[in-house]
Amino acid sequence: MMKHPKFIITSSGHLRLDMVTLHRDLLMAHEQCLGGGFYEYDYANNRLLLSGKSFDYGPPRWSKVDVLLVPEAYSGVPIVYCDSRGEELNITNVFTIKYY
Repeated sequence: MMKHPKFIITSSGHLRLDMVTLHRDLLMAHEQCLGGGFYEYDYANNRLLLSGKSFDYGPPRWSKVDVLLVPEAYSGVPIVYCDSRGEELNITNVFTIKYY
């Protein structure tokens, strides 16, 4: 099976992304998923672009997240989520972000 750039949001607020076959491959033992989708690095606008939804867990349920925990590699990079209607949510402006 092919791997694709996918992300999930865990119940503890972690943004986890990697090249995987299934979104569940991003979960660790005893974690719950609050949805996910796909990601790409938008070089033209220097931002991390999240979009779509997980076939297993649905779209990200941003309303369940208080603090978003983001990998340190993305420190200072704007993060934007584009929903199915094409509307953008600027994650960096909406959430308190902590890097790990």
